[in-house]
Amino acid sequence: MPAADDAPAATPGLAAEVGQRARSARMAQGLSLGAIAAAAGIGKGSLSEIENGVRNPTLSTLYSLAGALGLPLSALLAERTGAEVASPGIVARLLDVREDADATVEVFALALTPGAVHRSDAHGPGVTEQVLVTAGRVRAGAAGEERVMSQGEAHAFPADGPHTYEALDGAAHALNIIRTPTERRNSGPRGTTGSPTSTA
Repeated sequence: MPAADDAPAATPGLAAEVGQRARSARMAQGLSLGAIAAAAGIGKGSLSEIENGVRNPTLSTLYSLAGALGLPLSALLAERTGAEVASPGIVARLLDVREDADATVEVFALALTPGAVHRSDAHGPGVTEQVLVTAGRVRAGAAGEERVMSQGEAHAFPADGPHTYEALDGAAHALNIIRTPTERRNSGPRGTTGSPTSTA
């Protein structure tokens, strides 16, 4: 279950924007607050606070919420380049978003601090990631199949299952390219047309 603790408010006004986007997406799909909270594995009260812009959700919580809504993460960030979200050991800053005919392609700059492993839940069928290390050493990839990379090295992997990121030896930086297929983007909660299922 993702953490629902407040994250640093690195980007002014971002919490309100995220809340508005999340509420609009949920209502457009005709889903209740409880249904999306269950699908995202977060508390109903926490989701209410997120939608009302009074909670700065962690990166983990935002990924889970975006997955429950069938959206790429950048959709909740209002495609605002420079928007930052964080979880213990990781800060992600949105650099670019491009809508292709068959996918949404997002580019994030990652800052990783040693001593914490960031564990990410599945992003949905067909979603892939590519990590390019720009400084330091990083272990990243699908859970159980992580790869150690040094500066200039890259690793592409499916993100439709749990995956992790970890800085080794000291602080590290990387670019993360996430590709979300159009069918995933338009498929609704957890890629289904029925009721969302819990990821807890």
